[in-house]
Amino acid sequence: MDIIICGAGEVGSHAAEILGGLGHRIRIIDRESSKLRAIEETMDVATLLGNCADAEMLRQAGCEEADLVLAATNNDEVNLLTATLAKGLGTRKTIARVHHSAFFEERGLNYRKHLNIDRLICPEYLTAQAIARTLRNPGAVAIEGFARGRIEMQEFTTGTKGSALGKRLMDVKLPAGTRLAMIKRQDEVMIPEAKTVVAPGDTIILVGNAGVFQDARKLFHGDKQARRKIVLMGGPAMTVWLCRSLRDRNFSIRVFEKDKVRAEELAEKLDWVTVISADPTERAVFEEEHLSQADVFISLLDHDEENIIAGVLAKTRGVSEVITIHNLSKYLDLVYDIGIDHAFSPKIVGVDEIRQVLDENPLRLLGTLVHGIVDVFRVKISKQSPATDKHLREIGLSPDWVVAAIQRGDDVHVPGADDVIMKNDILLVIGKHGKEDTLKKLLQ
Repeated sequence: MDIIICGAGEVGSHAAEILGGLGHRIRIIDRESSKLRAIEETMDVATLLGNCADAEMLRQAGCEEADLVLAATNNDEVNLLTATLAKGLGTRKTIARVHHSAFFEERGLNYRKHLNIDRLICPEYLTAQAIARTLRNPGAVAIEGFARGRIEMQEFTTGTKGSALGKRLMDVKLPAGTRLAMIKRQDEVMIPEAKTVVAPGDTIILVGNAGVFQDARKLFHGDKQARRKIVLMGGPAMTVWLCRSLRDRNFSIRVFEKDKVRAEELAEKLDWVTVISADPTERAVFEEEHLSQADVFISLLDHDEENIIAGVLAKTRGVSEVITIHNLSKYLDLVYDIGIDHAFSPKIVGVDEIRQVLDENPLRLLGTLVHGIVDVFRVKISKQSPATDKHLREIGLSPDWVVAAIQRGDDVHVPGADDVIMKNDILLVIGKHGKEDTLKKLLQ
């Protein structure tokens, strides 16, 4: 592909390195000659010195013939303007990196749609989701990027007190917008049918619209769960997104933010979280708040060195699991050697998202569940697909596959049997490992 990257910072330079290594033709635009020289010394890519938000600069870079323009400067407004200009000048796909939640969460306006940009990505948001997946059930991994939090999926073992246990599914009143996608009982994996009975101790995969998911989960797991104690250090936007992702999932969260004004803002936004204006690395604060009893300590500060120090102190003082974030690649290998359990880099997470946008394969494996026994696929429906304009019940996916979610434009929802599949729909399909040939025949 012919790709133009605007901005030679951490995200832009890492994207150039990864995408260039995959064989794509890369050109980078930046206003700072020193950044471009550093890239020229390490990569075989073309560079242009100038303002990427200038239409003539984009034309000079060849945007009229480009497959992708990635606007990844440190200025949201410049990225939005660059991406919409490139699209108007003829670029096939555009991606704009944004930091501010107002743009990404589309508060007041769908900026992506209004400006005709193919994708907005926020590495900080994606990193928060990646951390949340580490803390939550791994069954949520495949769904997060697909639905941006509007749909939840969990793989869990049923309890002993759920009201749906021991009953046929046809006799269980699941909330609208939820679906039981898979059951594993000992060595057997099955797609549930109306007469299927869920038993205590079964491993199940449950999918549901975010607003009703927890109600459905209680039907299969009525037992009380111990709340995990999470401590967050620092209050950037990533903290807000992480707290929202962990809400109502048996987590007790405390946020420590030294800046009193920011702490008050966080307390107002996150009324289900305990926000404390203090430095948890100070021994007196650490001991007074009994932080050694925390299950997880996460440092989300802006500076890598401070995150490393905070993580090591928490680990040596008794916290069992420590997570840190890092903007500089040089620290990622180091932190594991000094006791940090998990390290995340927004630039790496962001570039992974860009690679997914570039993957135009209509059938894509997103991940595996239930220890590799169950696969999750993303399927794009074409006009020629035999599933187009048919109800789900007519497609014949059972007994190997089930459609867990449908993305149609900006809408994402868990479908029912009477939902009609339409061209350009994107489906999240869950099924038995090794059965993808059947899936291709049915949907492609």
